Amino acid sequence: MQKNLPSVYDPKEVEDKWYEFWEKENLFHAEIDSKKQPFTIVIPPPNVTGQLHMGHALNNTLQDILIRTKRMQGYSALWLPGTDHAGIATEAKVKEQLADEGLSKYDLGREKFLERVWEWKEKYGDTIINQLKKLGSSCDWSRLRFTMDEGLSKAVREVFVRLYEKGLIYRGDYIVNWCPTCKTTLSDIEVEHEDRNDKLYYVKYPYKDGSGYLTVATTRPETILGDTAVAVNPNDERYKGIIGKTVILPIVEKEIPVIGDSYVDTEFGTGAVKVTPGHDPNDFEMGLRHSLPIIIVIDDNGIMNDNAGKFKGMDRFDCRKAIVEELQQEGFFEKMEDLNHSVGHCYRCHTIVEPVVSKQWFVKMEPLAKPAIDVVKQGEVKFVPERFAKIYLNWLENIRDWCISRQLWWGHRIPAWYCQECGETMVSRDDVKVCTKCGSSNIEQDPDVLDTWFSSALWPFSTLGWPEDTPDLKYFYPTSVLVTAYDIIFFWVARMIFSAMEFMKKPPFEYVVITGLVRDAQGRKMSKSLGNGIDPLEVIDKYGADTLRFTLCTGNAPGNDMRFYWEKVESSRNFANKIWNASRFIMMNLEDFTPSEIDLSKLALKDRWILKRINDVTRDVTDSLEKFEIGMAAQKIYDFFWNEFCDWYIEMAKIDLYGKNSEARRITQLVLVNVVEQALKLLHPFMPFITEEIWQHISREGLSIMVSSWPEYKPEWEFEDVDQMELVMDAVRGIRNIRAEMNVPPSKQASALVRVSSSSVSDVLRSNLDIIYSLAKVSKMEFGEEDLHIPHKAVSCVIKGAEIFIPMEGLVDLDTEIARLEKEKSNLKNEIERVNKKLSNQGFLEKAPKDIVEKEQQKQKDYQEMLQKVEQRLKMMADLSSK
Repeated sequence: MQKNLPSVYDPKEVEDKWYEFWEKENLFHAEIDSKKQPFTIVIPPPNVTGQLHMGHALNNTLQDILIRTKRMQGYSALWLPGTDHAGIATEAKVKEQLADEGLSKYDLGREKFLERVWEWKEKYGDTIINQLKKLGSSCDWSRLRFTMDEGLSKAVREVFVRLYEKGLIYRGDYIVNWCPTCKTTLSDIEVEHEDRNDKLYYVKYPYKDGSGYLTVATTRPETILGDTAVAVNPNDERYKGIIGKTVILPIVEKEIPVIGDSYVDTEFGTGAVKVTPGHDPNDFEMGLRHSLPIIIVIDDNGIMNDNAGKFKGMDRFDCRKAIVEELQQEGFFEKMEDLNHSVGHCYRCHTIVEPVVSKQWFVKMEPLAKPAIDVVKQGEVKFVPERFAKIYLNWLENIRDWCISRQLWWGHRIPAWYCQECGETMVSRDDVKVCTKCGSSNIEQDPDVLDTWFSSALWPFSTLGWPEDTPDLKYFYPTSVLVTAYDIIFFWVARMIFSAMEFMKKPPFEYVVITGLVRDAQGRKMSKSLGNGIDPLEVIDKYGADTLRFTLCTGNAPGNDMRFYWEKVESSRNFANKIWNASRFIMMNLEDFTPSEIDLSKLALKDRWILKRINDVTRDVTDSLEKFEIGMAAQKIYDFFWNEFCDWYIEMAKIDLYGKNSEARRITQLVLVNVVEQALKLLHPFMPFITEEIWQHISREGLSIMVSSWPEYKPEWEFEDVDQMELVMDAVRGIRNIRAEMNVPPSKQASALVRVSSSSVSDVLRSNLDIIYSLAKVSKMEFGEEDLHIPHKAVSCVIKGAEIFIPMEGLVDLDTEIARLEKEKSNLKNEIERVNKKLSNQGFLEKAPKDIVEKEQQKQKDYQEMLQKVEQRLKMMADLSSK
């Protein structure tokens, strides 16, 4: 054992030192070992644009807890790290950089622009990796992957070609979500829908035969210019006779048909809707069913194009105002109403999405979805909590084809080439130089790149070397657990499962552990716009990584959002200090200590009790971790260490440590060391740095705590008589409560009278008098049964099998205490009156911030509870005084 611990724990002195040590000793590296069972987690790859935020901190803390536990349990535990190229986000960062130089990406051209992106990636791409290290993440950094590494790029091409050859990838005209700011398509799940207060416009479409007009309700008057029909529901009695008629399109003055389609909602507006196949996904489907022409009136920049006539060149929303004004002037405008409805926004830049028809690449989803549905239904992939499986299945069972092309330069370029002579399309694993049909060398590669999620869908097997049959792939695949947030079940989880089923014929993981979001103390999502984000690195800098980790892993269950409270951070910091101080106290009392086996026959009741409790906690913590109840596991070890070990056993241990019985001292030292070592092992996955620092001082087992053996349940520590300890502890608690309620000064020793119901209760208490005397500050204890004489002025408490009386004579000046309590009662009544007055003031309730009002309401509740307790104590004092 080394020298004693310093008096104060300083995370800054410890954390970097031990992380460097772990890396230097290669302790994070997972070996292929046929004698060991593999346990694999692939990290949800953060974007190279990313900074560590609270969601990352939570997610990676949970992964690290699982990996560190399994490593200690003897598994070959691989946590495979990596980053994602994040097409839209990274390209946007570099475009911003260029804009500061007065340049656009088109000024540079594709090749030079991509050189700049790679430069940016080399400079900033490892930022989040270094921040993950600060958190204590024990990833195998020797296997670090990037979605555009050569090997992963090869896997992407292989998948594209195989799917294309199988007829599951195709190119076609289809309506897609387009972001006019990012200048790219978005898949359905990259569109965030937000409720907006808008207008519903009622427009008159005159019948060609002059018999009147049909009123149509729309939220987008600017797309009237692209209407190719008006639709009504064929079951709508109001419009039975008009299907097949012709109306005149206002402003454009062209003839368009009235069609019948059951898609039309009879309850919306007038029950008649305009059909614009070029700018609405539902209208596009209707257009296909009715063979309607497609007219595009808005270009890629959100600007009205040539088909918009005199409105050409206007922003789409400016055009909306201009169209409404013209409809009013021409007599086609009927009215408008307020409407709250859901509008799609780009998940990256929050621009309102414009549906447009364009030629894109798609993955045919129905054949791929079926195996991915089956493995979850059959339990081969299990969601934790189980309720998230329903969300996953519902999405896959109703899935549309996946648009995988993106109009970007940064990303995996689509491996398709087009012959400029004969029009042949060639999809290939290798770059194509010559047309396979006509022999021309005048060919061009598709300019688009693949959706970022296309490559990350392959992550569990591409990172292990697929399509090569590598030793890593054979040993570590399938992976064991995926830990991820519920907001990317569709983006990522489903796509990994159907990709794995198609190419590996096995699910990519057995468990999907879903985390919630980290919200602020008021339950709001952390965001830049609200300014309520908390930087985990600042928390680490101030309190240490262990404190942040323990804060994030306690008090929440899988799948549930959690609130971040600074009070909770303080509590976790206090726990770290408690661990440190307890360990330091133990080490300070080991000067003459020689390690040896514990002789179970020589243990006192307190020793048997604490060994059984650490045994129980070991079993319970291990069981909770197996069920991914990580918060519960952390709480169990916290409760044991703070309440039972520190507050009870260490206090009891002081009697023998400071006593004259050398044999009792030696046994107590042995128990203390055994329990603290086992507790440190259980705590290590949660708080790796502080446990390593203490371990290096206190233990002689192995190179590092992170490769020490995980504690196992010991049947020989299952002592049957330890419930007697509860009786002793209840006696101490009862006497302490009496002293606190009666305000007995700590310096005054009390005497106690115990009326017992049986000799066995008496025997237990008598044989542990040293503990009761020391912890309850009692000088003597007298035992008896019904005939025991109890003084008049005595306060009692009842425990199982006994009643304990504490005579107050000489301990408390009743008159002085009554006067003090009366004064406290008066002060509390004044405070209650003040806060009641404030809360009955309507002006205060309306004008004061919500948190201030809530604070006053909490004060009101606290003061009333305090007054109730003071009045109870006054009654008790008065009763004693009158005896």
